[in-house]
Amino acid sequence: MDKYNQKPIKPMPEQAESQNAMLKQEIDRRHQAEKRLAVLSEELEAFKSEMASYKQNMEERIRFDMLLSDISAHFINLPSEQVDNEIMDVQRQVCKLLGLDLCTLWQWSDDDLETYILTHYYRPLGGPPVPEKMRAIDFFPWSQQRIREGRRATVSSMDNLPPEAARDKESWRHYGIKATVTIPLQLSGEQVVGAISFNDMQSERTWSETILQRLHLVATIFANAIARKFKDQDLREAERRLRMATDAARAGLWGMDMDTEKVWVSSSLRDLFYFSPEEEVTYQSFLGKIHPDDHDRVRQSVEQAIHSKKNLYIDYRIVLPDGQIRWICARGKLHLKPDGKSSRLMGISVDITDRVKIENQLKDRIQEIAKLKQQVENENLVLKQEVKFFGEHSKIVGQSLAMKRILAEAEQVAFTDSTILVLGETGTGKEMLARFIHQVSKRKNRPMVTINCASLPATLIESELFGREKGAYTGALTQMIGRFEIADGSTLFLDEIGEIPLELQSKLLRVLEEGVFERLGSTKPIHTNVRIIAATNRDLENEVSKGRFRKDLFYRLSVFPILMPPLRDRPEDIPLLVWSFVEEFKMRMGKEVNAIPSKSMESLRSYSWPGNVRELRNVVEHAMILCTNANLSIRPPQSGLEQQNSMDKLVDIERQHILSVLERSNWRVSAAAGILGLKRSTLNSKMKKLSISRPNP
Repeated sequence: MDKYNQKPIKPMPEQAESQNAMLKQEIDRRHQAEKRLAVLSEELEAFKSEMASYKQNMEERIRFDMLLSDISAHFINLPSEQVDNEIMDVQRQVCKLLGLDLCTLWQWSDDDLETYILTHYYRPLGGPPVPEKMRAIDFFPWSQQRIREGRRATVSSMDNLPPEAARDKESWRHYGIKATVTIPLQLSGEQVVGAISFNDMQSERTWSETILQRLHLVATIFANAIARKFKDQDLREAERRLRMATDAARAGLWGMDMDTEKVWVSSSLRDLFYFSPEEEVTYQSFLGKIHPDDHDRVRQSVEQAIHSKKNLYIDYRIVLPDGQIRWICARGKLHLKPDGKSSRLMGISVDITDRVKIENQLKDRIQEIAKLKQQVENENLVLKQEVKFFGEHSKIVGQSLAMKRILAEAEQVAFTDSTILVLGETGTGKEMLARFIHQVSKRKNRPMVTINCASLPATLIESELFGREKGAYTGALTQMIGRFEIADGSTLFLDEIGEIPLELQSKLLRVLEEGVFERLGSTKPIHTNVRIIAATNRDLENEVSKGRFRKDLFYRLSVFPILMPPLRDRPEDIPLLVWSFVEEFKMRMGKEVNAIPSKSMESLRSYSWPGNVRELRNVVEHAMILCTNANLSIRPPQSGLEQQNSMDKLVDIERQHILSVLERSNWRVSAAAGILGLKRSTLNSKMKKLSISRPNP
């Protein structure tokens, strides 16, 4: 039975006091229990709220982690052309997941490191327009400094910004941003190339470390994707440029597998070698295209490159299907396996046909230039001789009927290419007449080439006339161009033609008839177009009858003979000649001559002049040297009788005569021997016997 329903018993005073105390304690315990229950209820509600928040955060983290997992997997093999669209889609997903209103991605400009360019953004709420380019130092100097240092800029409330971020705060408020975090775009250990910013435009926000870490992961994924995109673009651009370069240079890339000898080739190389698009290319395919003359050389070069492991470097020819020949320049490098064995031979082949043509043309030009240079040098020598000659003999002087007839004949024959034979005594001016004929001919634009056949040993005349090859004989250390080559297109004057050796006359005859000759030591024919003028003081008909001159050559030379009269047959020309020589020596010696005594002129006209015009010139020069006033007294040489009276012995007469001839021939023994009608060896013996030697210069 419940104690509260029993009939109360009246307690004793002590007992009542004890019961009151116990009741009070029970009431206190009940109050404490109620308080404890209230606290526990509050704690339970708080725990429930915390658990709900934790569950929500965990769900957000799980969703974020799942998003990061999807993003990472998706971006691994993402084609570069899809990177930009995927970045903007991820920006949208992250903002929706975290309740954010704005996400922008900026990249630094290559032209100005203070400027960044907006490349990707997500902004569902709109707002003031965001410029495509911004100078970070003008809008966000505080944030930019942190990003440059590789640190993020985290702002939970605009009121908590440091004083140095005043310009950043102003910019953020302009765009309606209340909380923001900006993270650098940076690959590990590399320079910062940009930044990504996540923003809340509705309320302030506390950025947990967990969220910040995950946002860092998003930034890293974006940075890697952008870097890979640029590298892929650079690679494609490099491939495009390489393809353009190889196409422009008519070049192709190739790689040969050492085990199978199969060859990978680029499309441009297929075009270069005319391989069909579906054709399988092998090493033998390449060899089949090579010119037969280069086949073995190419094979040996490839084998040497493989065995020596050195680079391949070879030029060769290929034959195209239409028979056209092209030059190819091949450069290759051997690549090895990890075990050191040959793996692939890779390289490039370039069409160098145009270059080879240019090089060949250049070689031809160089040879032509060398030939022209030699020709110019030889012509310079000829011109120097001409200048010297014209300085001494500026013109043909004469008013006699004989000289007028000769000049008229010379003018008539000059305009033809006929061979001319000038006959006459020594000193009559045969070479001067030859130069006159050349100067009025159609060949006058090139210098006349001369050679004195009497001034050269018989062994050297052939090389002087026709040239020689290097090594043609002992002492021939260089190649020499002959006078016939030098005179091509001009006139060749053969002085003292009667002195040319008999064995050489047949070769000279061939040149006159066919215009063809060979250099000494060569069998290669050389064609020439030369007009021949020959001169001699010998009786060639008499030489022919004695067998010392070929009859056919004589007739070939004497197509148009001209006989120069001796000075004794035209005495009326002597005064003109004397005054022309005086004018010449006046300028050279710096003397003034106004008159020549008539007695001197008469003595000159009456002298026989065995040395003809040359002797007259020497006499005038001698008189000019001795002249001391304006009146020039000239004495002809002593007559033979007077000289004989002044000589005590016949040997003195002989010695004096030989000395005179040697001086007139400039001490050329061969020429003096021809004038004296002696052999060279005979004249040398007489000179030794008479103690005649050439004076020191």
